[in-house]
Amino acid sequence: MASDAHMVIVGAGLAGARASAELRAAGFDGPITLIAGEPHAPYDRPPLSKAILMKGKSPDDCALFGDTFFADQAIDLKFAANVVEIDRAGRAVLLDDGDRIGYSRLLLATGASPRTLNLAGWALPGIVTLRTVDDARDLATRLHRGQRVAIVGGGFIGLEVAASAVAAGCSVTVIETGERLLMRAVPQEIAARIEARHRNAGVQFRFGSQLVAIAGASAAEEVRLADGEVIHCDTVVVGIGAVPRTALAQAAGLEVADGIVVDDRLRTSDPDIFAAGDVCSFPHPLYGRRVRLECWKNADDQGRIVARNMLGEDLRYREVPWFWSDQYELSIQIAGLPAFASQVVVRETSDALLLFHLSADGSLIAASGVGRAVGRDIRIAQMLIGRNARISAEELADPSVKLKSLLVAETA
Repeated sequence: MASDAHMVIVGAGLAGARASAELRAAGFDGPITLIAGEPHAPYDRPPLSKAILMKGKSPDDCALFGDTFFADQAIDLKFAANVVEIDRAGRAVLLDDGDRIGYSRLLLATGASPRTLNLAGWALPGIVTLRTVDDARDLATRLHRGQRVAIVGGGFIGLEVAASAVAAGCSVTVIETGERLLMRAVPQEIAARIEARHRNAGVQFRFGSQLVAIAGASAAEEVRLADGEVIHCDTVVVGIGAVPRTALAQAAGLEVADGIVVDDRLRTSDPDIFAAGDVCSFPHPLYGRRVRLECWKNADDQGRIVARNMLGEDLRYREVPWFWSDQYELSIQIAGLPAFASQVVVRETSDALLLFHLSADGSLIAASGVGRAVGRDIRIAQMLIGRNARISAEELADPSVKLKSLLVAETA
């Protein structure tokens, strides 16, 4: 890539910020423009629902890089700027302030937006989502002893907020339309452990419940359910998933289907435009199908790989997905995609419940766990998944068989 080439990155979340840093690490010395929709330097999102809400960290503590990093790296970071149009023919992006920026390669790392409720009372004050550092700062001021918090959605965000809120002395009710927690994210056995821990902390649940309205005189004061129950509250936290931000790509004529469609090099239907992170849908070779992932590791890995491919390398994205959530003293970790498994093998130890997910041919394609110490085993399982390892169900189920020994045997 010529040194006078201009790299433009739309979106300064983890994927976009990591890509900008990787471009410099790879030796590119031409101009880089990183366009941030927020008025903040790039920051890490996982602490938003935990450390910031529990006041263990300030928003400044969550910065991805040091205060002078972007200036030191000669990366032009544009704050609170929004791209309103991609001119593919002219190879430029148009900003909402009228500025026009030309590009040689363009990366779309626009992320996702929280889903919202479409029902009466949605616009009342006191109804919040949690996606940005400003959202976390606002919610943190609401979590204190005696406050009543209604959480809509029993996914990871909702449950992490529940754990933080109950620790702050709030009374917490989680409302979930499904029959259990984390319906799409973890197996039932793990969800049951998580639910039990939340109940032990005092969190209440309403399963199979449909909201019909949120009401209050001047702010949210009650959540009304279809069965007639009314839950009184001071704050409503909506955590019902996120929608990929594809409008810009779609308006530019790029292929979109549950995210911006990219190939296994993270290139879109336009060879000069790439996409990475929560917004992109990509083919995963381990699963033989297209997926879109909303997790920290995927954004970090794709940010690194897409930068190299923008510079002309030919790297195939095939990293094993990995996700984690910390709630109370428990760690929940998942490697791979359990939903595609044909068989589940259970291993239980004094510290953790581990599930190994096998394909029809016996290959290990995912592992999930919950407990005080699951990280080491899930990390080893992640490596086995990456090697398409076939391990007997008997060995996987036996706690006396160390996973590390299976990895060594697979490598030999």
